[in-house]
Amino acid sequence: MKLSSLKYFFLIPLLSFIPRDGYRQIENNSFGPGESFEYKVHYGLFNAAEAKVSVSPQIQTVNGRPCYKVEIAGKTVGAFDWVSRIRDNWQSWIDTSAIVPQKSYRNIQEDKYRKEETVIYDHTKDERNAARATVTDENGQKNYDIPKNAQDVISGYYFLRTIDFNKYSPGDVINIPAFFDREIYSMKIRYRGRETVKTKFGTIAAIKLNPVLSTNNQLFKGDNSIRIWVSDDVNKVPVRVEVDLWVGSMVMEMKKYSGLRQDFKWL
Repeated sequence: MKLSSLKYFFLIPLLSFIPRDGYRQIENNSFGPGESFEYKVHYGLFNAAEAKVSVSPQIQTVNGRPCYKVEIAGKTVGAFDWVSRIRDNWQSWIDTSAIVPQKSYRNIQEDKYRKEETVIYDHTKDERNAARATVTDENGQKNYDIPKNAQDVISGYYFLRTIDFNKYSPGDVINIPAFFDREIYSMKIRYRGRETVKTKFGTIAAIKLNPVLSTNNQLFKGDNSIRIWVSDDVNKVPVRVEVDLWVGSMVMEMKKYSGLRQDFKWL
């Protein structure tokens, strides 16, 4: 064998490790199957809503890829259920290695408003460096070209949990490409630094984040209206959220959790 041919012989096993499907590889030590959180939402002194965020105990296959199935169920409670009845269900099948959605589903029931939608993603479309989303809802089915590694609402949050915030300085903005409600946009999160937060379980070190809001929003009071504290550990789970509305304010707090890969580091 010639020397020039020998180098190709040694390259063959190396080439077998190169992804051929166009998917990225994201290191994830933050979440896994069976994780579950329950939250309560207060509007002033009143209980307003409850939400449960859970990852299925079983890995599921979508588009031939292993996925975490994540479900978020939210509802109004107490007097708020009489004023505005909400029963929302959101689901996302998140690729276990690329941390992108392979499929998403939402069933929205808010008073008389109803919407049911399924989105299938194809992240292997490399022509023009674009991926594709196929949306099916009451308006029919339509295909959309979307940015590579575009997220849905749920998968974008789980991707955020894999980020190393030690690489950022307070004030830095993280941009995540996203596709929602048949539109492409940039999910922007501003890193505000580190603080400690008191919870019903104890005090915990936290990373403070702000979603960057549109300047013409009709609901929130200013660009610092949503403040999110996530645990400053490997989990990076929201432990408290504060929202300033044009009328009043809301606070979301964690009331129950289970199935963590690693327990919280309480101070």
